[in-house]
Amino acid sequence: MAATGFWQAGHRPTLLASFLYFDLAFMVWVILGPLGVQIAKDLQLDAGQKGLMVAVPVLSGAILRIVMGVLVDHLKPKLTGVIAQVLVIAALSWAWIAGIHSYNEVLFLGVLLGIAGASFAVALPLASRWYPPEHQGTALGIAGAGNSGTAFAALIAPSLAAAYGWGNVFGIALIPLIAVLIFYVIVAKDAPDCPPPKPLTAYLAVLRDKDAWWFMFFYSVTFGGFVGLAASLTIYFNSEYGLDAKMAGFFTAACVFAGSLMRPLGGNLADRVGGIKSLSVMYIVAAVALTLASFHYSSAWVALAIFVIGMLALGMGNGAVFQLVPQRFRREIGVMTGLVGMAGGIGGFYLASSLGYSKKLTGTYQAGFLIFAALAVIALVGLTIVKQRWRTTWGSAAMTTAKI
Repeated sequence: MAATGFWQAGHRPTLLASFLYFDLAFMVWVILGPLGVQIAKDLQLDAGQKGLMVAVPVLSGAILRIVMGVLVDHLKPKLTGVIAQVLVIAALSWAWIAGIHSYNEVLFLGVLLGIAGASFAVALPLASRWYPPEHQGTALGIAGAGNSGTAFAALIAPSLAAAYGWGNVFGIALIPLIAVLIFYVIVAKDAPDCPPPKPLTAYLAVLRDKDAWWFMFFYSVTFGGFVGLAASLTIYFNSEYGLDAKMAGFFTAACVFAGSLMRPLGGNLADRVGGIKSLSVMYIVAAVALTLASFHYSSAWVALAIFVIGMLALGMGNGAVFQLVPQRFRREIGVMTGLVGMAGGIGGFYLASSLGYSKKLTGTYQAGFLIFAALAVIALVGLTIVKQRWRTTWGSAAMTTAKI
C-alpha cells in the first residue's frame, strides 16, 4: 500500500488541540521557575530551597504521568485531558485567591502543578493513535512541541510578576488555560482504533520487557535535561551572572524555544534517517554542551549560546525517542507514554534539584552539570549496546514502514 502524505493522514484538528493543550499545561507546570527569583526574594529562600521549589512540580508530574497513562487507556485520552485541566485550573485559582505565604505552601502548589506536567501522557497518545507508523515521529514531534509552553512561561511570567505581583500571575494564567480547554473540548477526538481497556495488573507486564526500561532511561536524559534546565535557568542566570528576573527570563526563553522547536524536527529527522542514529548524535552534542555549561564565563551571552546548543540537542533527542516508542509499543502507547514520561520527569527533578544543592554546597553549579553530562554519555553507551538487537528483532518489522 502506498504511503499517505503526513497532512493527508491522521486528524489535524486533534493534532492542533493536542499541541495547544500540551503547550498551556507545560506553561503552568514550570511557572515556579520563571517566578523563582521574585518568590525566593519574598520568602527568603536559600539556593537549596530554590532548587527544590522548581524541582517539585517536575517530580510530581513524573509520578502523575503513570496515573494519567492508566486513565488514558481506561477513559480514553480526551476525557482524561479534560479532567486534568479542570484540576489544574482549580489549583491555580486557589493559589491566586488564597495566596502563597510560605515555603511549604509553594511546595504544595508545586505538587498540584504536577497535574499539568502529566498532560504529556494525554497529548501524545491522543495524537499518536491517529497516525500510521511512518508518521509517528512527525506527529509526536508536533504534539510534543507543546513543551514550548515552558518558553512562554519564562518569557512572560517575570514581566507580569514585576508589573502585577507574582501571586497575580496565577490568575492571569487562567485566561489562556480556560480558552484552550474550551477549544480542546470542541475539536479534539479520540482515534477510532483506541485499544480496549486492560486490567490494571496488565500495565505491570510492560515493565518485564527490558526495552521499556531502556526507553525510560534514554528519555530521562533527553527530556530530563530539557525540563530540568527550563525550570532552573532563570534562577541560574540571576544567581550566576546577576541578570534581573526579566532578563534572566528572556535568556531562559531563548534556550527553551530552541529545544521546543527542535522537537518536531527531531521527530521528522528520525523518521528520515532513523531514531537510533539521530539519538546517538544528540547525546554526543548534549554531553559536550552540558560539560561546557559547567564553567563560568565572562559574559552571560557565551553561556546562553552554549545552553541553546544543548537545548537544541535535547529537544531533537526528545523527538527521536518518541519516534521509536510507538513502533515498539504501539498497543501499549498509553502506559508507555506514562512510564517514559515519568522517567523524563524524574530526570528533570534530579537535574533541577541537584543544581540547587550543588550551588548551596560548593558555591557553583558545576557538579550538577557534569554529572548530568556523564549520564548523557552513559545513555549513548547504552544505545550503542542495544541498537543491533533492536534492528534485528522488532526493528526489522518496523523498518517496513518506518526507519529506526
